[in-house]
Amino acid sequence: QVQLVESGGGSVQPGGSLRLSCVASGFAFGYYFMAWFRQAPGKGLEWVSVLDHRAENSYYTDSVKGRFTISRDNDKNTLYLQMDNLKAEDTARYYCTRVSSFVTPLAPIKYDYRGQGTQVTVSS
Repeated sequence: QVQLVESGGGSVQPGGSLRLSCVASGFAFGYYFMAWFRQAPGKGLEWVSVLDHRAENSYYTDSVKGRFTISRDNDKNTLYLQMDNLKAEDTARYYCTRVSSFVTPLAPIKYDYRGQGTQVTVSS
């Protein structure tokens, strides 16, 4: 069955960095767009970044542009999110997802599978 397992979360100070990883199994990883979503305490789920199956095109929500970088290694079935210059407002649980529908970053991004998530806390 499809499994997505995230790791790499933790607690950091503002300005710090973290690298999230997501190991995928149970499907042909290299054929799917993948995305990171996050959910902050008391808020709804928000998409963070999307990457196409060949890692040729990436998209970011405005609040993380220039600070986060999404990447993937199709040989290792792994998706990454490098997060630099972290801010308190980046505090959230981050989820790796398999995208089921993506047209443009301005339209809702749908996913069909999601991992359990990894917690990122940015605090001084």
